[in-house]
Amino acid sequence: MDSFAFIIHPVNLKQDVQRKFPLLGKLLPEPAIHFFSQYFPPVYISEITGIISQATGKEVKGWFIACPLSPLQMVTMPPEKVYKKVIAAGKLAQKLGAQVLGLGGFTAVVGDGGQTVAKHLAIPVTTGDSYTVATAVEGTLKAAQQMGISPEAATAAVVGATGSIGRVCAQLLARQVERMILVGRDRRALEQIKLLVEVQGQPNVQLSTDMRALQQADMVLTVTNAIETVIEPGHLKSGSVVCDVARPRDVSRQVVEQRDDVLVIEGGMVKVPGPVNFNFNFGFPSGMAFACMAETITLALEGRKESFTLGKNISLTQVQTMAEMASRHGFSVSGFRSFERAITDESITEIKERVHRKQARLNWANP
Repeated sequence: MDSFAFIIHPVNLKQDVQRKFPLLGKLLPEPAIHFFSQYFPPVYISEITGIISQATGKEVKGWFIACPLSPLQMVTMPPEKVYKKVIAAGKLAQKLGAQVLGLGGFTAVVGDGGQTVAKHLAIPVTTGDSYTVATAVEGTLKAAQQMGISPEAATAAVVGATGSIGRVCAQLLARQVERMILVGRDRRALEQIKLLVEVQGQPNVQLSTDMRALQQADMVLTVTNAIETVIEPGHLKSGSVVCDVARPRDVSRQVVEQRDDVLVIEGGMVKVPGPVNFNFNFGFPSGMAFACMAETITLALEGRKESFTLGKNISLTQVQTMAEMASRHGFSVSGFRSFERAITDESITEIKERVHRKQARLNWANP
């Protein structure tokens, strides 16, 4: 049976440590967990079973392995120390029998996007970014429709459009919307991305180096490499959808605290084909997975023992190929998350109602 492994890591330290070690997570304060985790070896979490391709009937199995570092540690520690931890987790995956390894969360972000890790392992490695991009665009469009936005009549903005992921996102969105705004720091680089978007059949393209341009956008897909948040409450249009694909996040937590008239998502959750049992609660509804995890599983189902997505450069072809493979095997975008919490249909309805009330007040004040 073909197999895979996927590396996860704690995001909310105490909460995530408690998922595996209830007593330890409860007793140790967060600073202590931060300190001791530097010396923890990789942690075997669980075996994953019940994944079956809808196309071929093939079944694969896998394992969750935890790299014990937090996001803060991964972005502040020397890269070589982080690499050492991730490589150790990869070697545990090899011992378990995994034939392809997926890098989850910040393990895919740090350093050179998995290239160094792959060089030190005997199995192929993928960051999962190709399917992450595909599902981010699909999730943005689905969320817009749920908010009552017709994509074909909407304005979409891509923040960080000059980056490797932003460039592909812009190209994928180009044919789906009426107008596009490309936001970045380098005007000259934005001009080059504009040409790529126009080639995809989108003639209405606006360029901006000012985040206030987002006030015109019905949909925002943001994927910068900024260390600090770049999208604040005052930047957004009422009733808009924001898909934050960046790690660290681009969207300030103040947006969800102060702007109850916008929908912020982290890309779409992916439904896994078959009666999957992850044997571990990582905070998703039953049968759902991260897109980067789904890419790893797709490679196992395809029998493609190759490093499909590595490094910082992703091509449109890679994204489209992975999306087609995943769809064929039965993966699908189903549901959304925001700041580690699932977004319900009821919460989306409440946002829409607040938007309508706000618009009604404006219409009354300005007849």
